[in-house]
Amino acid sequence: QVQLVESGGGLVQTGGSLRLSCAASGSIFNIIAMGWYRQTPGKPRELVASITSGGSTNYADSVKGRFTISRDNAKNTAYLQMNSLKPEDTAVYYCNVEKWVAGTNPRDYWGQGTQVTVSS
Repeated sequence: QVQLVESGGGLVQTGGSLRLSCAASGSIFNIIAMGWYRQTPGKPRELVASITSGGSTNYADSVKGRFTISRDNAKNTAYLQMNSLKPEDTAVYYCNVEKWVAGTNPRDYWGQGTQVTVSS
């Protein structure tokens, strides 16, 4: 099992910045990637950004140039630096870990979610 604890959400004005953190613990070996997803009511959860164990990153088009994902392998923590925030970034943000499991498909683990609200 992998446990994920998120922090850093909150209320910010348009153009402001927030930094989300996701600390992983438990069975944290064989992690393929860590990422951030977000969800608003009535919509499916969508990928915001991800980073592999090798450091390769992937971003949703809507956040490219504004958000930066990083990870500290020594602390088993991933970060999402969000700059130039827009009201449409308002959502619950979820940390995700994709973990390789022998003999099965990779398994996903999720944090509890943290609310990000951007006021206009």
